[in-house]
Amino acid sequence: MMRYSVSCISMLMIFSPFVLAQDHEQRTGLADQREVAVTIYNENLALVKDQRRLNLKRGVTALAYRDVSARMRPETALLRSISVPGSLSVIEQNFDFDLLTPQKLLEKYVGKNVTVVRTHPTTGIDTNEDAQVLAANGGVVLKIGNRIETGVPGRIVFGDVPANLRDRPTLVMSLNNTASATQDVELSYLTGGLAWKADYVVELSSAEDKIDVSGWVTLTNTSGATYQNAKLQLVAGDVNQVRENFLAKGGQVMAMAAAPRAKVADMAEESLFEYHLYSLNRPTTIAENQTKQVALLAASGVPARKEFVLRGADYYYQGAYGDLGQKMKIGAFIEFENKESAQLGMPLPKGVIRVYKKDSNGNAQFIGEDSVDHTAKNERVRLKLGDAFDVTADKKQTDFKKIAGNSKYNYVFESGYEILLKNAKKEAVTVTVQEPMPGDWQVISSSHPHTKASSNMAVWKVQVPAEGSTKLVYRALVRY
Repeated sequence: MMRYSVSCISMLMIFSPFVLAQDHEQRTGLADQREVAVTIYNENLALVKDQRRLNLKRGVTALAYRDVSARMRPETALLRSISVPGSLSVIEQNFDFDLLTPQKLLEKYVGKNVTVVRTHPTTGIDTNEDAQVLAANGGVVLKIGNRIETGVPGRIVFGDVPANLRDRPTLVMSLNNTASATQDVELSYLTGGLAWKADYVVELSSAEDKIDVSGWVTLTNTSGATYQNAKLQLVAGDVNQVRENFLAKGGQVMAMAAAPRAKVADMAEESLFEYHLYSLNRPTTIAENQTKQVALLAASGVPARKEFVLRGADYYYQGAYGDLGQKMKIGAFIEFENKESAQLGMPLPKGVIRVYKKDSNGNAQFIGEDSVDHTAKNERVRLKLGDAFDVTADKKQTDFKKIAGNSKYNYVFESGYEILLKNAKKEAVTVTVQEPMPGDWQVISSSHPHTKASSNMAVWKVQVPAEGSTKLVYRALVRY
């Protein structure tokens, strides 16, 4: 493989032909920046507002707006004058994101001439040969005189840098300026490469009746730009987007919510259309290729409730099945209310909640996690943390018979069931038994009272004594 000198390329970037190729442009970079604001949505989308102070020529001029996002959606770019509104009009714009690298430079020189410099290993004397670049895909192919060579030891020297190669992402605009030279301007645009995810850490009390909640948002910047001392805003809600190739899969924007003002002092919340807008009351730098975590909320002493749930299925109400399972798993859940009276009461963004509990030595141990969707104020949060080890169930169908019917539209079935709930714990527990029942159904007899939670769900709350068991026996009649 041919070795070509990166240092040589770097020197040529300031060589006069390169400067002359772009010397008609007026450039602006981070040194001119006065303020930047970033509003981050989920699904790879952000709104950037970049304010800079410029000394612009009157009339038509070319402005190279450097240090913008490499993943800008240029069709959304909007330049306006803040100090003299209406004085700037954009005639044409080009987004140059083909950045200067040794490989890119070779690709731009395919079909053109370069100089190959070889250094004698003994004398150290350089010799030069003219060559034509034939290919630069997966390596370089050169025509030197009458021979074709690859893997030539030496350095490749380029005459200049092509004008369409930039050292950083640049939006080049042709402007018509009708006002004075010095102006404060703002460039706003949508970009990919900025995203977030929400994470929560919950600690369950020893009595398992309260929780402490901490919320974080993790920002990831792969946009190809750094946003120094940015005003950060986050939007909570599902913002619709037109699905096109440049958008991330999913089409929705799941935006970030933050903590309430009463919980986190540097976050301010307000309503925005059908969403919630949260503003960080301090600037923060979002560096290129960086993951940053920002604290969102903290709440302690939130009332919680643990629940054991055994959920059945509707298929065995339509036929004879006998044994339905031994040592069946019973799910362990934690519930809490997102209410002010419960020390919370703020929009919670979609994310993952990880739950910990301290052992007898005071060490926090991980006990499970679950994901939650966007949760509005006054809604209930329900987390499945795993399956109980000491609480199990044996289940069987004790009877099944067809009462009537000769087609699938007038069947009547009666069936009986026995569920043995076992508890190896040293304290009593309550198990919620949920039985989905098809068609027109009724529980015609039961050893324990039940409720009709919905049109197809019967629910029992069964007390199981410490280191003991309880048997639930019932019969159901189902009509189709």
